[in-house]
Amino acid sequence: MPMTHRLLAASVAIMWGFNFLAIDASLAQFPPYFLVAFRFALIAIPTLLLVPRPDVEWRWLIGYGLGFGTLQFLFLYWGMAIGMPAGLASLVLQTSAPFTVLLGATLLRERLSRPQLIGILVAVAGLATVGAYRAEAAAILPFLLTVAGAFGWAIGNICNRQARTTQPLRLTLWMSVVPPLPMLALSLIVEGPDAIMSSFSTLATPTGALALSGLAYTVLIGTIAGSGVWSWLMARHPAGSVAPFSLLVPVVGIAAAWIMLGQAAAWQELLGGVLLVSGVLLGSLRRLPRASGPKRSAGAPPSRARAMREACGGTPTEAAAAGIGSDSRG
Repeated sequence: MPMTHRLLAASVAIMWGFNFLAIDASLAQFPPYFLVAFRFALIAIPTLLLVPRPDVEWRWLIGYGLGFGTLQFLFLYWGMAIGMPAGLASLVLQTSAPFTVLLGATLLRERLSRPQLIGILVAVAGLATVGAYRAEAAAILPFLLTVAGAFGWAIGNICNRQARTTQPLRLTLWMSVVPPLPMLALSLIVEGPDAIMSSFSTLATPTGALALSGLAYTVLIGTIAGSGVWSWLMARHPAGSVAPFSLLVPVVGIAAAWIMLGQAAAWQELLGGVLLVSGVLLGSLRRLPRASGPKRSAGAPPSRARAMREACGGTPTEAAAAGIGSDSRG
């Protein structure tokens, strides 16, 4: 991968890492369920008007929207609203990768490689380390809600995988059509119209202005720009070359939250984070090809099937391990 493309991949990780700070700023103004509906409505309306629907089955489009868009952000925003630090949220959400591998093995009968199995065990050890510390030193519910959000992301990844799209950015944009109505209904029932109206009545305050800036960042930078560049890179390089850059997201998220919000992570959380990220990285390693079968000369172009597979994100297990096909990492 050329150096310019590596820098682009790193820039996406930076966009996605700062996105958790933007979410934190928006949650200071808007109720979490309504914020999810509002966020995706801002993308869904122009998508319905301007973007052709991707050529995928409706069930996988809706499943992707419910898993990645609705469940992930319902639990993530809820967890952050009741105390999950932004930096730690960016780390715990990485558990979507081992969840995706396990769901792929369970539902799609995808075979687990040895590195993937070891990676899952290491990631679980890291998650347990963070969870044990949170249970002793802080509220455990925000942590568990963020883990539930990661599981929702994994469900979305499986539906994305089954969609087998050659138009990943279109799929990401059309996925945004699914969450607004169910999340708005949930917000009206749980949070109530008064809380929603109150959040708009105080937008002229500094907190309101910062919340709108965070929302604009989430929509324009975190989702559209970040997903657009990521999809462009995934269409031009194998999944194994691009996906590891996503592991920079929690590094950026934790560092930015520490510097800008004063949210310092405890050493137990950092240790668990190292284990978690190491497990995700190990689980995303590409499996070496078998020696059997016809050999291809070094200068020969790749087969059409192989080229299509790489353009769509590698093999099923590689894409699942890396969490390919998602957008804003929060």
